[in-house]
Amino acid sequence: MSDAPNTATLDPVQPPAGPPGLLDRALDNLRTRWREIAASARGAVGAPPRTHLPKEDAERLKEQIEACLEARGGEVSARARAAQLGRTYLALDPQGRRNFLLMLARDFDVERAAVDEAMATFQAAADPVARGHAERALRRALEPPRVRLLTQFNALPEGVKFLVDLRAELMEMARGEPLLQALEDDLKNLLRSWFDVGFLEMRRITWDSPASLLEKLIKYEAVHEISGWQDLKDRLDSDRRCFAFFHPRMPHEPLIFVEVALVQGMSDNVQALLDPSAPVCDPKSADSAIFYSISNAQVGLAGISFGNFLIKRVVDGLTGEFPSIKCFATLSPIPGFRRWFDRTLDRDGDALLTNAEAERIAERLAQRDSEAGAVPDSDPDSGDEAPILARALTVPGWHEDEELQKQLRGPLMRLAVHYLTTAQTSERRVERAEGAQARALDPVAHFHLTNGARMERLNWLADRSRKGLKQSCGMMINYRYRLGEIDANHEAYSGDGRIITSSAIRSLGKAGG
Repeated sequence: MSDAPNTATLDPVQPPAGPPGLLDRALDNLRTRWREIAASARGAVGAPPRTHLPKEDAERLKEQIEACLEARGGEVSARARAAQLGRTYLALDPQGRRNFLLMLARDFDVERAAVDEAMATFQAAADPVARGHAERALRRALEPPRVRLLTQFNALPEGVKFLVDLRAELMEMARGEPLLQALEDDLKNLLRSWFDVGFLEMRRITWDSPASLLEKLIKYEAVHEISGWQDLKDRLDSDRRCFAFFHPRMPHEPLIFVEVALVQGMSDNVQALLDPSAPVCDPKSADSAIFYSISNAQVGLAGISFGNFLIKRVVDGLTGEFPSIKCFATLSPIPGFRRWFDRTLDRDGDALLTNAEAERIAERLAQRDSEAGAVPDSDPDSGDEAPILARALTVPGWHEDEELQKQLRGPLMRLAVHYLTTAQTSERRVERAEGAQARALDPVAHFHLTNGARMERLNWLADRSRKGLKQSCGMMINYRYRLGEIDANHEAYSGDGRIITSSAIRSLGKAGG
């Protein structure tokens, strides 16, 4: 189960990136939907700008933006101009969109002279009433005009969705561009205020939900790919649950969704959990609810976290519906492990293994070479040979070689525990010394630890898919939510940087264990 990266952060996992541009089907229809609204503004726009938005066309658009901000002709005209601006943006090519956003960032930033004047008035205020007026004037001066422009899209059909996807594009464009980074930050803060969890509605998604919504689940699933309609139907069966958050201004677009399996016992293998041939269980007999996937559906809401609230709402709902369920846990990927492991292996080599572990793995590799009639690539005394762990993991199908994976299990699980619990603590030591909050390096771990879960059990070869082997050598972890411990676990991690683990996790972290 994941998140984040964003995500994430360890926010839940973000949906896979597609080709550049606003590809969502709803946005494809925006120019049509906004046509009538924009009609009354056309006289102010003149000829449509060229798709790459050269400087002279940008100047005409700048005049239109100024008219929007001045509300010339009243709110209806301002709304029409905003709709026309949105339609114009959607008609631009990538370079034109970049030029548009640079113009918005550069020419509609805070007016420094107005801020200086408001600050001088505030500092000169002699009594509480005057100071209060001056404070409010200063706040208004500090708000960039572009924020007021973006706010106008809130009144348009699909306007909020337009801004969410606009931020998704802006996040890509803003890398290395300070002007666009400031605009992206303004838009993020605006969306954060609109997407407060108090405004969100949790809904259960079933096989009877609209086909357009089910299609989006397939598209947005970012943890375990949904292979087709039958796979989706299996995930929405009677012993499964799927819940999502929705916003009233985006009622047909899930913001984030979680998939849950109602089972007996804490699951330790995702292929078994998703096996289409497995019998459907009676959900009333389940004693465990396994959160096996959580996906952010909107890239443009990255960094705006509400996944923790979704999990808590789901736990509350399932507790009421199924009193027999006592175990709430995840079956989560460890997406950052292999990258960390490869860096650590490059640095420390065979020092990561005990002598006995190194000997057993080397012995099995030699047996394989002998069985295949292979000639060693190099002289073992030359010092050029790759670390034993690196060689073992390059063996095709190493996870299917019973003896080899048996010898790799101990060291890899120990290193995974180190990655999840100890490594990030030491690697964040400098930041903690400077007062920064310690946090897990793994984004999924950070997400669940922040929410008050504890690390319960590490599962060997729990995901034998190509993706699972590539990102975590097939390992997955259960994070458990014990209702009576959630608050204390959250405080321990968020306040002191302490990671709460089970005794089973701690024992795996011991060398040679």
